[in-house]
Amino acid sequence: MAGAECSTYEEMELKTLTDIAQKFNELKVMIIGDVMVDAYVWGSVERISPEAPVPVVHVDKREIRMGGAANVAKNVSALGAQPILCALVGNDSQGEQFVELLESKGVKTQGVIRSNDRVTTVKERVLAGSQQLMRVDSENDKPLTSFEYDRLLEKILHFLPETDVVIFEDYDKGVLSAKLIETVVKEAKARNIPTVVDPKKRNFLAYQGVSLFKPNLKEIKEGMKIEFDVDNPDELHDAVNRLLNKLDAEAAMITLSERGVFIKNRSEAHHIPAHIRQISDVSGAGDTVISIASLCMAMQLPMDFTAALANLGGGLVCEYLGVVPVDKKKLFEEAEKNNLLADVQ
Repeated sequence: MAGAECSTYEEMELKTLTDIAQKFNELKVMIIGDVMVDAYVWGSVERISPEAPVPVVHVDKREIRMGGAANVAKNVSALGAQPILCALVGNDSQGEQFVELLESKGVKTQGVIRSNDRVTTVKERVLAGSQQLMRVDSENDKPLTSFEYDRLLEKILHFLPETDVVIFEDYDKGVLSAKLIETVVKEAKARNIPTVVDPKKRNFLAYQGVSLFKPNLKEIKEGMKIEFDVDNPDELHDAVNRLLNKLDAEAAMITLSERGVFIKNRSEAHHIPAHIRQISDVSGAGDTVISIASLCMAMQLPMDFTAALANLGGGLVCEYLGVVPVDKKKLFEEAEKNNLLADVQ
């Protein structure tokens, strides 16, 4: 059900959450953006180093996971859809590890380009028990060369006709540029493919005319250079209206941490409160939120349901330590328990 062939919510007659969960399995999702390796070192601390006042970590276990835009691909796959990841990694050992990791998780690698001019982004976290002691980042954030840009755009345009929704996953690492964004949004619109954005500061206002723009509270304040009281409904509505007008976007969904999410288009607005949970780690929650929201956008599901299901999924992954994908079975079980679909019908 790619592009213009995608039916509306009413036409598909999705009567139950099971219908929606099954329809997720038919979707193809293009993810364009900055990928990285999330590396973890787990150990225990029993003494302070004699060389400096820092803990000595005795390593028990090491693990690498797909991070950045690749974690969105992992979430999309966990939800049953097929991710099409278009990104760059370095032509280095970490890039090789990354490609092997994608393959081991069943994520196709045809859209991933190996570059001699970049290093693979790696974020290594050192943990003792549940406590993160430090993080070491290896990366560069320079813009793509013209050769890299052309190769990436060629991959995107090749896979776009079979895509149901495009996600821009921006971490300000240089893969996304105003030129690439404008070109892809234009091509997606020509094929009636919705575009969804998880922005960062550098390209914040470059996402003109997208279908759904999903910043968090800090990002909308910094990107729009405005201050407002998020607990004042009038100020929140006004801020999001200004964002929609500035971007000429169809809708915006603002993640508000413990306040839940707020979604708005030109005709309706909904504030979905957060679910009370035992929070272990918020890392990766935004990736889960945009993955779920994008699948809902591809199916043209009601806006309040889209926000509610995405909000539910983001909360679920916060119960686990580290960056983990959403559990689809648990997501829809909790959606059933909370009557999410009944609330919008």
